[in-house]
Amino acid sequence: MTSSQPADTQESVAPSSDDATPTLSNRKYGMFGGVFTPTLLTILGVIMYLRTGWVVGNAGLVGGLLIIGLSFVITAATALSMSSITTNIRIGAGGAYSIISQSLGIEVGGSVGIPLYLSQALAVTMYIFGFREGWLWMFPNHPALLVDLTAFIIIFGIAYASAGLAFRVQYGILAIIIASLISVAVAAYTGSMQYSIEEVQLWGDFLGSPEDGFSGTSFWVVFAVFFPAATGIMAGANMSGELEDPRSSIPAGTLGAIAVSFVVYVLIAIWLARTASPQDLMSNYTIMIDRAYWGPAVVAGLLGATFSSALASTVGAPRILQALGNHDVLPNGDWIAARTDRGEPRNAILITGGIVLATLMLRDLNAIAPLITMFFLITYTMINFVVFTEQTLGLVSFRPLLQIPRTVSLLGVVGCLFAMFIVNPTFSLIALSVVVLFYGLLLRRSLATDVADVRSGLFVSLAEWAAKQVSELSTSQERAWKPNLLIPVESAETLRGTFSLLEQIAAPKGSVRLLGLASDHASENLSDQINDLTGAFRKRGVFASSTVIKADAFADGLTAGIQALRGAFFRPNMLFLTCPDSDIREQDYRTILNDLSDMPIGILIYAAHPHAGLGQREQINIWIHDRSPDWSISMDIGNLDLPLLTAYKLVQNWNAQMRLLTVVDDPSERENAQAFMETVTNLARMPGADALVMEGAFREAVPNAPQADLNIFGLPPGPDFNFMRSMVDQTRSSCLFVADSGQESALA
Repeated sequence: MTSSQPADTQESVAPSSDDATPTLSNRKYGMFGGVFTPTLLTILGVIMYLRTGWVVGNAGLVGGLLIIGLSFVITAATALSMSSITTNIRIGAGGAYSIISQSLGIEVGGSVGIPLYLSQALAVTMYIFGFREGWLWMFPNHPALLVDLTAFIIIFGIAYASAGLAFRVQYGILAIIIASLISVAVAAYTGSMQYSIEEVQLWGDFLGSPEDGFSGTSFWVVFAVFFPAATGIMAGANMSGELEDPRSSIPAGTLGAIAVSFVVYVLIAIWLARTASPQDLMSNYTIMIDRAYWGPAVVAGLLGATFSSALASTVGAPRILQALGNHDVLPNGDWIAARTDRGEPRNAILITGGIVLATLMLRDLNAIAPLITMFFLITYTMINFVVFTEQTLGLVSFRPLLQIPRTVSLLGVVGCLFAMFIVNPTFSLIALSVVVLFYGLLLRRSLATDVADVRSGLFVSLAEWAAKQVSELSTSQERAWKPNLLIPVESAETLRGTFSLLEQIAAPKGSVRLLGLASDHASENLSDQINDLTGAFRKRGVFASSTVIKADAFADGLTAGIQALRGAFFRPNMLFLTCPDSDIREQDYRTILNDLSDMPIGILIYAAHPHAGLGQREQINIWIHDRSPDWSISMDIGNLDLPLLTAYKLVQNWNAQMRLLTVVDDPSERENAQAFMETVTNLARMPGADALVMEGAFREAVPNAPQADLNIFGLPPGPDFNFMRSMVDQTRSSCLFVADSGQESALA
């Protein structure tokens, strides 16, 4: 008998549109018919009839009640989380998939939703197999395949006709299950309980099962067998689109069904413990049938439980598939999500029916049964995690009508993960791997959806936490340095010649912030241009952001922008400018550099060669000023840290070579200078860099230096722009003039 499957019934009967509000033609269900009844039928399933006695026989009465209680605590925590989130959002089609997608994004929702759908479809096959075994217990001469196909045709026909018909059938099944419980109650009343409480074994010997010759088992193995009985509490949330008042019906119906079923399980455990010996309970799986007042009523309840679970999954699974199609998570989404005029997802039902029919022909799914359980438990884990995340973020948008303590959702997360690895550690890892695989595939597809989620809030909260931690650190963060460039932009055209250089300095972990400086009449056009540039950087894997401020004067606007950004946590640490082309702009630069002299921000001024540009991007020269006679090394190497780090970034991204050069007036200092540069490259961990010492006057040596595609010079206070232009001419290359901020270290 297949008795280890959670029956997450009625997974979704909401309309297929993203809007959870149903059309006026859809039937509305109340709390009893729409939530309480399907949830109760899910929990009072096969395990209640065939495994509760075995659990009590192995664990004893107290041990059995402990297993039942622990299982329902985990389930109740999940139900509370699910009830809370359903009072905060409008659930679309797909039930759990919709809940997870609206919080953690469609990729996470899809990575859980796809295996959840497959599990629902395969669960139908498992339930039909269970129904067949119960049927053959009464009619052993009936062909097994014929029983399977007959049950499938009836179940599929009801589901294909309409969800409404399936819901009406559930009332008949509920009556049958109630009759089976009445048969048990009458037996207890008429004297079946032959053992007093004092005679009952309170803690069992955990002897195991007859299949393994009672070779022994453990508390957690028995727990793993029973736990799926307590699952399957998503019926109400998944039907929210067809409920009259989902915000009140889901919490009341779900929690009410859990409470009633818990009482039923406890009473049955007590009845079984006082009715039969532990040996009988362990060896006879049909002990309830044998000891009930009228056995056929219990058999009918067993068949009804398997039939209702199969029917509910047949109705629910296509709703998940339909929702996945709505968001193009699956290929041919429009065809999959198509509905009839009455809102029935006929194409999704046909696909599900095909899967069930194909797996019926395999005749045995016991090997993958634990995997189905794992996917359900992963879904419950994610529901709890969604609520815990939203509670932790403290966003204004999360204001559910049903408030629960954060410890409840955390207990649900921990409890479900615990249950997963207790039930089957191997299949738990396989299930998690499958979910991660689907997430990776969906992430690569860059799915577009209008479904809002809270991922941005999650990342902002993490960033805020990190900012608080960093702000409390008293030491400098030189080892955490990354190039975060600030680029003033008056026109997008000015970045055409420098875009590639900026990208290569920042990539892959740095950032670019574009600061638009616009006059009143040009602000809107500049904003559009900067947005396009920001997108271009991001397409190339460089994080970019932008802002536009109105500024009639370049210097005043840039200084104001930099000062405003000083309060930001992710503030720029490098200002990138191009060599000025007018006297007015030269004066602006002097004003800016003077204003920034006390600020911790590096300066890069790029002077492009009019013809060579960046050449072949194979060689970079770094010029070091003559330090004679003091060539000693310390952690403070002067205005050399940022030039070295900038060159290193370009060397990595260009796959180029680096060369350090200096010019000494005194030939006797040549050896000291050579040793200094070699020590610097060693301490800076740049072993591939060459070092060259030249003698004579600096101006005379520069034209004779080895050719490079980019020459980097230090930028002293009070820059000489004529010197910058002359260096471009003398080096016959583009040049970069760099000033340290004091916050970076090439030796760190």
